[in-house]
Amino acid sequence: MTQGTNPFESLQSQIDDAAAYLDVEDDVIERLKHPERVLETNLTVEMDDGSLERFKAFRSQFNGDRGPYKGGIRYHPQVSRDEVKALSGWMTYKTATVDIPLGGGKGGIIIDPAEYSESELERVTRAFAKELRPMIGEDRDVPAPDVNTGQREMNWIKDTYETLENTTEPGVITGKNLSSGGSEGRVEATGRSTVIAAREAFDYLDKDLEGATVAVQGYGNAGWIAAKLIDEMGATVVAASDSSGGIYNPDGFDPVAAKDHKNETGSVVGYEESEEEITNEDVLTMDVDLLIPAALENAIDADLAEDVEADVISEAANGPLTPDADAVLEDKDVFVIPDILANAGGVTVSYFEWVQNRQRFYWTEERVNEELEAHIVDAFDSLVETIEEHDLENPRTATYVVAIQRVADSFAEAGSFP
Repeated sequence: MTQGTNPFESLQSQIDDAAAYLDVEDDVIERLKHPERVLETNLTVEMDDGSLERFKAFRSQFNGDRGPYKGGIRYHPQVSRDEVKALSGWMTYKTATVDIPLGGGKGGIIIDPAEYSESELERVTRAFAKELRPMIGEDRDVPAPDVNTGQREMNWIKDTYETLENTTEPGVITGKNLSSGGSEGRVEATGRSTVIAAREAFDYLDKDLEGATVAVQGYGNAGWIAAKLIDEMGATVVAASDSSGGIYNPDGFDPVAAKDHKNETGSVVGYEESEEEITNEDVLTMDVDLLIPAALENAIDADLAEDVEADVISEAANGPLTPDADAVLEDKDVFVIPDILANAGGVTVSYFEWVQNRQRFYWTEERVNEELEAHIVDAFDSLVETIEEHDLENPRTATYVVAIQRVADSFAEAGSFP
């Protein structure tokens, strides 16, 4: 990850780029560049040996004009206040991009979960849930999983909230186990939207996805599922990487078997179908038809962008390109499907989970996937219409034009209080 690039400043820069094409007053744009509130809290938690340890945690509620705040909670040593603010802003415009009635939020704890036992992580999670309790609720703020969190942590937060509130409210959080009120299709949703968006882009650009070469940087949940699904569509995954390094086979490899190897050994490195071990940078700069960055933000800066040779990029990660990298890739005619569209499958199916929780009526996986496809295809169609209407060359700017207009319209319709 490139150091020194402030993700919150990146978000604000992206909003400014889009604002030039909008008939929205400057003071409203300024409002839409900042979170409404940010919780910063210190969690003091007892460790297994009886000692106490302090963890700094955050929750940013960026904008609620279109509905309850919505966004994940990540556990990572590099979590910061500005990162959480940026991610909550991206979520605001992501929910608007796919036109679901939710706002944007994000949370995080500065922690390396690999260094703690399950019981310690449970106590940390429940301590955070206790601090979040006044802020969250199915009509207020609905958290979800993010980096290094999953169904387990969401179940703990749900249980803590319901215990303290003496109620049953599965819609307080999404990304839960099915038996705890989760949704079919949620685990695959982010990777699925990434490849649906890529498929639509290839069609728009008159490129053939059958036989197209694909590189995937980051082989966690979103990355490996994107690899599996794009392989099923007829493309050829030739490279993949995780934090330990990468693998390459010009003839392609089985993305599911690569994931099995990672599960067994902790990394894709050493996978038997790999002909060559490569670096993360090699994956990002490989001459492929499609690049899927699926790790953390700021993976590609302006310098690295000069070496990018992919024709299409579909952003499974949040903010993998810096604004300076965007400018370089625009000059190189690389078609970038922005994160707020490409990886919006996660929040879209989280929305479906929230709806199911509130109705106490649950959908089949087939229905979830059909509804998800419809939302992503509609969002891509809106992107194309905006590109053509404004004669834009940057798909990210076009997507923000759509999203900011929707949020600004909601704000204008409601009026300003007080």
